[in-house]
Amino acid sequence: MRMKPGSEPRYWCETDTPVGRLLLAGDAQALRRVHFQSGPHPMRAAPEWREDATPFAPVLAQLGEYFSGTRRAFTLRLAPAGTAFQLAVWEALRAIPYGQTVSYGELARRLGNAGGARAVGLANGANPLPIIVPCHRVIGADGSLTGFGGGLHMKRTLLCLEGAACVADLFSAHESAQAAEGAADIRVSAR
Repeated sequence: MRMKPGSEPRYWCETDTPVGRLLLAGDAQALRRVHFQSGPHPMRAAPEWREDATPFAPVLAQLGEYFSGTRRAFTLRLAPAGTAFQLAVWEALRAIPYGQTVSYGELARRLGNAGGARAVGLANGANPLPIIVPCHRVIGADGSLTGFGGGLHMKRTLLCLEGAACVADLFSAHESAQAAEGAADIRVSAR
């Protein structure tokens, strides 16, 4: 399902998930916003929005399936607000398979803009529908976990949930390095 540019949300609700509390906002037709409330900048619903979980029943059900490991792709009506370029990037994010990652540069190449990694990164960072539009699947060219609105710990958690190989590889390398440093520290202090 293609995403269409959105207007202002009319409804909102909050839900607890394994990655913290999320604020969902949209209207009766489409989801327009997902926001990490446990992050440094929780979002307040606009005074004209009405708190009502009813329009979000499919979103809540699919998020539950995703976090339980039984859903790999979301089939929801989405209507994020963004520029034509941002919408193209967000659509490309939806094509990244569950449990896989791509670099910002690779995503830019897929969009026909080989030198546009930075622009793709900015659009990725402006994604109003994290998790649903999987911006967490985009990583640095060297395989590093880079910026994420919910924090790198959240990005790591989502990639681990999906079983992304890069995360296991990064943790293995990091844990090996920590073990080696720890062993060196023990040898130094034992002298």
